[in-house]
Amino acid sequence: MTVRDLLNEHIAQLTTSERKIANVLLANYPYAGLLPIQELAANARVSPASTTRFVNKLGYAGYQDFQRRLISELKKRELSPRELKLTEVPPPEGAPFFLDYAHRMSRTLATLVEAVPDAQLEMVSNLLADPSRQIFLRGGRVTDTLARLLSVHLSQIRDKVQHLPDDPEAWPEYLLRMRKQDVVVMFDVRRYDPRLAHLAEQIAHERQSVIVLVSDTWLSPIAAHASHAFPLPIDLGTAWDTHVSLVTLIEALIVRVSEADWAATRKRLAAWDRLRMLSDTPPKSP
Repeated sequence: MTVRDLLNEHIAQLTTSERKIANVLLANYPYAGLLPIQELAANARVSPASTTRFVNKLGYAGYQDFQRRLISELKKRELSPRELKLTEVPPPEGAPFFLDYAHRMSRTLATLVEAVPDAQLEMVSNLLADPSRQIFLRGGRVTDTLARLLSVHLSQIRDKVQHLPDDPEAWPEYLLRMRKQDVVVMFDVRRYDPRLAHLAEQIAHERQSVIVLVSDTWLSPIAAHASHAFPLPIDLGTAWDTHVSLVTLIEALIVRVSEADWAATRKRLAAWDRLRMLSDTPPKSP
């Protein structure tokens, strides 16, 4: 469990002063917790003593212990396959590799339900299904393949769907198209893409569009600018993280968005298929 998880789990039981501290931490997680205790307390408008009691209540020996946990989480954000290999959990001796791998995958998916509250899924689905909103999508070095996957399906369901190209020099053109009511879906998992964090900051400050982040348990820095963030499990205990949780979320969103107005979806799919079949027909010889 991350510190963020702990805060969210306990927030209903916190006092007014403690909730102020928790809100400051969650608003700029995890960086707010790396500030000196006096500065965090000032930002939350409480005393340093209240902040110490707060971290003790969460189960930490003191503010330094609390910060060590946050630093540990930050380090995990940057782990490469080479470093993960050193801590991987080997399969039981004699166990078939693929059977063990499938079991790891099923355990990861079992935790996915807790990471995706149904109410949040419905809110994001409604945003993506709203025909008055433009949808923009972009992912990181690897996760952009997932952004493309979602964009291809959304384009068949509705119009006004735009995938940002690979060249950041072209991004200002898309930024200028964004309006306050539009939705920007961003994919970013650990070893985060710094270009995306900068892009999210620009969107938040210049365009005020709604940012939806699909990330991992440790959450990309984009979370500081996101209206909705999905912290999905990706760790299998192997050298390589899995994207199965992200793909599952994508497929769930595709189903929910398509069903929001199935009559309109069916009509667009029929037109899409008709035009695709026409484009596949070779031209007639003169």
